[in-house]
Amino acid sequence: MSDFLKLKKSDCKNCYKCIRHCPVKSIKFSGEQAHIVSNECILCGQCFVVCPQDAKEIQNDVEKVKVMLSEGVPIIASVAPSFIANYDGVGIEQLEQALQKLGFARVEETAIGATLVKNQYEEILRSKRQNILISSCCHSINLLIQKYFPNELKYLADVKSPMQMHSLDIKRRYPNAKTVFIGPCVAKKDEADHYEGIVDAVLTFEELTEWLKSENIELEREIVSNEKSKTRLFPVTGGIINTMVSRPLDYKYIAIDGVENCIAVLKDIEKGIMDNCFIEMSACVGSCIGGPVMEKFHRSPIRDYCSVVNYAGDQDFEVQSFDDFALTKNFEFIPRKAEEPSEDEIRSVLRQMGKVRPSDELNCGSCGYNTCKEKAIAIIQGKAVISMCLPFLKERAEKFYKNIIDYTPDGILVLNEDLEVQQINDTARKIMNIKYASDVLGEQVIRILDPNPFLQCKLSERNLAKERIYLAEYNRYVDRSIIYDKKYKNLICFMSDVTDEVVAKEEKENLSEQTIEIADKVVEKQMRIVQDIASLLGETAAETKIALTKLKESIKHE
Repeated sequence: MSDFLKLKKSDCKNCYKCIRHCPVKSIKFSGEQAHIVSNECILCGQCFVVCPQDAKEIQNDVEKVKVMLSEGVPIIASVAPSFIANYDGVGIEQLEQALQKLGFARVEETAIGATLVKNQYEEILRSKRQNILISSCCHSINLLIQKYFPNELKYLADVKSPMQMHSLDIKRRYPNAKTVFIGPCVAKKDEADHYEGIVDAVLTFEELTEWLKSENIELEREIVSNEKSKTRLFPVTGGIINTMVSRPLDYKYIAIDGVENCIAVLKDIEKGIMDNCFIEMSACVGSCIGGPVMEKFHRSPIRDYCSVVNYAGDQDFEVQSFDDFALTKNFEFIPRKAEEPSEDEIRSVLRQMGKVRPSDELNCGSCGYNTCKEKAIAIIQGKAVISMCLPFLKERAEKFYKNIIDYTPDGILVLNEDLEVQQINDTARKIMNIKYASDVLGEQVIRILDPNPFLQCKLSERNLAKERIYLAEYNRYVDRSIIYDKKYKNLICFMSDVTDEVVAKEEKENLSEQTIEIADKVVEKQMRIVQDIASLLGETAAETKIALTKLKESIKHE
C-alpha cells in the first residue's frame, strides 16, 4: 500500500486524538511523533478528519492530472454522486463546464457505473449463490475485511466498485481516453493504485476546489433534473438498497455505516448469528456524504442527505452491460506483519504500566486503545509507548510532585488567586508550627502569614526575589521568594529556614564585640604601662601607641 495518507512531522503534538478515533489502531508513536502503519491502515481517513493540528496530509495528485492533460489524450472525469452535497446547487452540467476549462474532455457521473454494480448485486441475490452478501463499493470496508476478517472474505461481493465500472465503461466508449475519479474518499486513491489500468488518477473534492480557485474558475449554480439517475442515491446510507428493484423476499436488507458498526456486524457474522441477508457497508457515518475529504466544515448531514435524494431520479441510467468476467473483482487476504505476543510478555508490560492486578486495568481508553491489554500489545509491537497511559502519567506525576514537595529542604506554600492555602509541605508546617496541613488548607493566608507580600506579587504580576525576613510570631528567620504563576493564577512561596545561621552569626558578632572590648581594655592598660616606662626611660610612646592602635583595628576586622 502506498502512503496516500501521511504525517506532517513538524505539526504533530502527540495529543493521541488520531489513535483514539482510528477504528483499527493502525497508528504508532515513536520519537514523539505519530506514524501511520500502512500495512494495517484501511484508509478510512478518520485520523485526517479529527487531527486538531492538520498534521495529516493526503497525497495530492493535481500535478499528476495536469501532466495527463498535457499529453494530448482525452481525459474524462468520473465524478462521485456525492458532489451534489459538496457543491451546493451545482449540477453535473455546471461542473462539466468548469472542468472543461481545466482541460477535461468530458465529465460524467460515477453513478452510471453504480447502475452496473447494482444490477450485478441483484443478479447474485437472484441466483442465491451466497446466503450473506456484503457490498464491495467501499474500498475501506474491503480493506477491513481483507486485513482483519479473512474468514468473511467469501461473503464480500466479487464485484468491481462503481468507480472502476464507470472507468471501464468510459474506456469502452472512448478507447483512447484516460479517466480521473473525483470524490470524497482517500481510499479510492489506493484502489486505483492497487488495481492498475482501470482508473488513471484520483482527486478529492478538496483538491478540485483548490485547483479551481487557483485558476479563478467559479462554479455556476444550476441544477437540471434527470429522471434516469436513480443510482445517484449510492452516497447515502441505504442508497444501494433503495436503488435495487429486484430484491428476493427471503433476504434481509441491512445498511450499516461507520467502521465500528461494520466491525460489530462482521463479528456477528463470524459468530454465525446472521443468515440470508444483503449488507450494505460504508466506512463513513452517513456513507459517502460523510467522506473524510468532503470539504472541511461543510458537514451538514440532513442538508447533504436531502441534496442527494432530491437530485436522484426514479429510474436507472441507460447502460450497456458487461460480461460477468469484466464485472468480477477478486479479493485476497492481506496479511499484517504484527505477531501476537505471549501472555507473559503482556503481563510484563502491564506491570511496567503499574497494572499489577486486574483491578488496576482501568480500560479508560484515554490512550486510544479499548483496553489496557490492547495497549500493552501495541507497546510490544512497537506501536505505542508506556507514557501514552494517562492514569500512569498522572500517578507518576503526582508521585514525582509529592516527592519534590515532601523532601525538598525548603518550605513550600501554594495559594490560589483568593490567597487561600492550597498546598503546604511538612517543612513549611514546621517553620510555622502547624501540626496538620488540614488545619490551614482552604484558609486565608492571613491566618499564618502577612498577606501583603502575596497581594503585592499578585497585583504587580511580578515575582518577589529572595529576601531575608523575620517571622516574629514564629521566632524564625527565613529566606523567602514568592512566584506568581500567571497561567494558573497561583502564588508559590518558598521559605528556607535560616534561623540557625542567623543565630550563629549573631553569636559570632557578639563574640567579636566582646573580643574588641577586651582588646580595648588591654590596649588601654598597655598604654598606661608604656607611658610609665616611657616616662622612666625619657622616651616618647608615640610609635608604640601607633603600633598598638593598628593591632586593635586588626582585631576589630577579624
